[in-house]
Amino acid sequence: MATVSRRDFLKLTAIGAGAIGVSELGFDMAHAYEVRQQLRIAGATESHSICPYCAVGCSLIAYTRKNADGSTALLQIEGDPDSPVNEGRLCPKGATAMELANSNRRVEQPKYRAPGASDWQTVSWDFVLDKVAQHIKDSRDRTFVTKDHDGKVVNRCDGIAFAGGAAFSNEEGYFASKVLRSLGLVYLEQQARV
Repeated sequence: MATVSRRDFLKLTAIGAGAIGVSELGFDMAHAYEVRQQLRIAGATESHSICPYCAVGCSLIAYTRKNADGSTALLQIEGDPDSPVNEGRLCPKGATAMELANSNRRVEQPKYRAPGASDWQTVSWDFVLDKVAQHIKDSRDRTFVTKDHDGKVVNRCDGIAFAGGAAFSNEEGYFASKVLRSLGLVYLEQQARV
């Protein structure tokens, strides 16, 4: 007859008690997962997308539902397990992609703080675009170089630099570089995963 050590006896007792407890309670992991999914995303539309943060191209699954008023509510965003790029995993930035649409801290209108002021005021988009355009023009006029130290014509703007977004498409990057080169910018850069 085989002897059972005290350690083996305790292991077998714990495993048996756990199995009896779980089976007696009717605890089924697959069923629990189905119930959780039904509560959160039952009847939701599944849409496949790409994470907007960098150029890696991780795939996302977004679950949305139509509200009674016709608007669409975003319920959940998660990594796509069928993607060969990220295999369902997301980096910390990608995991917070839902905050882009549903954050209660999101600023929905442009804000402006005048020089010397202590508080921000809500302004229109036209005001902001005009302000940015004026600053670009002022900086370009102030720092534009027509000739270098050797007297060669260079026609460049040394006072403005541009860092492009890593989520730019090829077309957006091409368009941005053409517009900025037309202003005389020479300091153009694209970020990868910042």
